[in-house]
Amino acid sequence: MKTNFEHYLEEKKDVFLKELGRYIHDLDIPNRLKESMIYSLEAGGKRIRPILLMASNEAYNSCPNKIYSSAVALEMIHTYSLIHDDLPAMDNDDYRRGKLTNHKQFDEATAILAGDGLLTYSFSIIADDPNLTDQEKVHIIQKLSKASGPQGMVAGQILDMEAEQTPVNLTSLENIHALKTGELLSFAVEIGAYLGEATKEELQYLNEFSYYLGLIFQVQDDLLDEFGDPEKLGKPVGSDVGNDKSTYPKLLTAEGAVAKKSEYLKLAENALSQAHAGDSTLAKLMNYISKRDR
Repeated sequence: MKTNFEHYLEEKKDVFLKELGRYIHDLDIPNRLKESMIYSLEAGGKRIRPILLMASNEAYNSCPNKIYSSAVALEMIHTYSLIHDDLPAMDNDDYRRGKLTNHKQFDEATAILAGDGLLTYSFSIIADDPNLTDQEKVHIIQKLSKASGPQGMVAGQILDMEAEQTPVNLTSLENIHALKTGELLSFAVEIGAYLGEATKEELQYLNEFSYYLGLIFQVQDDLLDEFGDPEKLGKPVGSDVGNDKSTYPKLLTAEGAVAKKSEYLKLAENALSQAHAGDSTLAKLMNYISKRDR
């Protein structure tokens, strides 16, 4: 029997998927490019980032009509990053969420262009949203471009690649994943609250919460890659070990990684409480992320 929170996740996921379909299915672009973009967008996944954005908005003054373009844009950028991450030049993965990766289903050139298309289209979705003021559009686009670009996710990706076959300390590992994973999660939490008219002080504490949330997400990701169930994950385990990546279990041992995750959880809980959202769905999402099995 599903819990109330599991029903909440399903409900929000369904709402989001309807919005996503509105933006992608009627897009007038070359068929192969469109098929490739849709293939990865609809490959499944938990939709944690858009649901985080929705939950953050609900924690303050909920305004659903204003948040959907940001949620869709965010998921498109996340999907583009996965397409490129799976390429032979990066992680060289054959499966993602139980399906062939984009470059295996289509080809490398099409996969690269699909990723490029998702990235660039995401910003026009926000710019064209009639529900947002000009000031809100500029603010959201600035935040999203920073979170996803060379000061955020892209920086984290190259630092992660440079850390392969090279031992790093805990501070460096935290920096890698605060950028690679945490920046998009932080965008989701911050923009949801921003559009919900959270105060400047509340946004500052939410940024602190998001920082630790990103690290919690990554610790669990590292543990799943080494010890998870391939059937649930939809891909083989051990790719991080095979690529000699720097991970929390490798640096701290499995027990040490679990202990570090608990430490991050306490810090995140405290920051969320200071943001006056300690009893919100954000807290439940944090615990869900820390215990996920796929």
